[in-house]
Amino acid sequence: FFWLCLNVWFFWKTFLLYYQGLQYYYLHQMLGLGLCVSRASASVLNFNCCLVLLPMCRVFLAFLRGSQKVASRKTRRLLDKSKTFHVMCGVTICIFSVLHVAAHLVNALNFSENYNEDFLALNAANYRGEDPRKLLFATVPGLTGVIMVLVLFLMCTASTYAIRVSNYDIFWYTHNLFFVFYMLLMLHVSGGVLKYQTNLEEHPPGCFNPNKTLRENMTVPKAFEETFPDYTTEPFPEDLSVPEPFVQNNFMRICSEEPKFQSHFPETWFWISGPLCLYCVERLYRYIRSNKPVTITSVISHPSNVLEVRMMKDNFKARPGQYVILHCPRVSALESHPFTLTMCPTDTKATFGVHLKVVGDWTERFRDLLLLHSNQDTEILPIFQQRRYPKLYVDGPFGSPFEESLNYEVSLCVAGGIGVTPFASVLNTLLDGWKCYKLRRLYFIWVCRDIESFRWFADLLCMLHNKLWQENRPDYINIQLYLSQTDGIQKIIGEKYQALNSRLLIGRPRWKLLFDEIAKCNRQKTIGVFCCGPNKISKILHKLSNSSNSYGTRFEYNKESFS
Repeated sequence: FFWLCLNVWFFWKTFLLYYQGLQYYYLHQMLGLGLCVSRASASVLNFNCCLVLLPMCRVFLAFLRGSQKVASRKTRRLLDKSKTFHVMCGVTICIFSVLHVAAHLVNALNFSENYNEDFLALNAANYRGEDPRKLLFATVPGLTGVIMVLVLFLMCTASTYAIRVSNYDIFWYTHNLFFVFYMLLMLHVSGGVLKYQTNLEEHPPGCFNPNKTLRENMTVPKAFEETFPDYTTEPFPEDLSVPEPFVQNNFMRICSEEPKFQSHFPETWFWISGPLCLYCVERLYRYIRSNKPVTITSVISHPSNVLEVRMMKDNFKARPGQYVILHCPRVSALESHPFTLTMCPTDTKATFGVHLKVVGDWTERFRDLLLLHSNQDTEILPIFQQRRYPKLYVDGPFGSPFEESLNYEVSLCVAGGIGVTPFASVLNTLLDGWKCYKLRRLYFIWVCRDIESFRWFADLLCMLHNKLWQENRPDYINIQLYLSQTDGIQKIIGEKYQALNSRLLIGRPRWKLLFDEIAKCNRQKTIGVFCCGPNKISKILHKLSNSSNSYGTRFEYNKESFS
């Protein structure tokens, strides 16, 4: 809402500038409010086309998050809203593009109907009554504008939630049309259709031009036209007063010359050149950084269609909670997908890994290439079979909100299904050593539909639990596992997972009671709330985090969404 109000304010200020500006007097007489609306909406579009690229500069954002220059936690949390900010800018571009197109349709009609023979330089049309469609399809600004509208329509419709979920490929390929959009945008502003007056002092808008009036009203005999051809266009001498009839007819200001008009310098270049260059430089850097394929050390097929891939790469460093982008040319030449790191490299081991759920065409083809047989279950493929793996390129790592989970004294981590992956890297990091971090108590809530899903990280949870017991810190982590469906519950019973059996609950968490209990045990503290899972759970946690309690406990909400 704040962003919309800011853009409306910016639109209104620019509207008044063109409505009240004397340099646009004659153009405003020709086009009316269409001039003001088109220019005001263009300014808002320039502003948003400049900012919409910045949230996509992932390396730049990760650098800011990891550097000491952004020491404030609140400022770092604003960086986590980059995707939301990108969406807001995109929606604003769509709204004001409709307004901009409507205004220019009116302008094209007015250029045709209000053709001005006195000021030929202002006319976009060649003659009165010219077909307005020629201005739209036979000029550079018009034709590029039409193509930009089509490109924007494809990008917006393919960005809807329904299309992204049903067919991510359509969203991916259409969204990459942004480069075509920006190239057309640079050509679009080069036409110079709308012009402003440059000689306001010599020719105040609406002034009286005595030379022109005399020339039009005076009948000169033909015999004198050849003898004195230029005398009628000379200005009045400075010592000669203006004829009384002209003063009496309320011509208060006198023109010394005809109005001169000039096209605007394309302001769009100033707006988008910087962010576009930054984005292109970052893409080049990412391409160079990810140009060498990784070494796949092992592939593990887990229950419920989850695949674990462990890799090695020279000089690869990452922080818990970050994610990488995987690109496999044999699966798709252009398509890439982000996956959260479940294992980060450390000083003692260079291996890092991801868990991916097989839910689409890309992950299905990727799984088939990695696994030697489709019926393979929980089998680690030895490293000597490395030659059989396809080439895999890793771009990243990139920052995420979950990096902050270790920077709170108390953190509440809530996962839904495969949403546990960002917390797995945090748990692996704590397994290596927890004393060097600020975190002193972790509440870990994991909700799954089937019992087999808990086996993805059951070994990790048991090892961490046993380590903390050995170090006399059993209260460091509070594990709660919730099973929303009871089919097959008997399968988890066993000595290997005895530590988890006592923490397994049937049903869904009672979030209100859970928050009250945590607040009571951590009075006057700030607790970081981290959620990765369905939007329904996210909305509940967000609402509870913003509600007040009687214990003086403050909850700060952080979220990562699948969509």
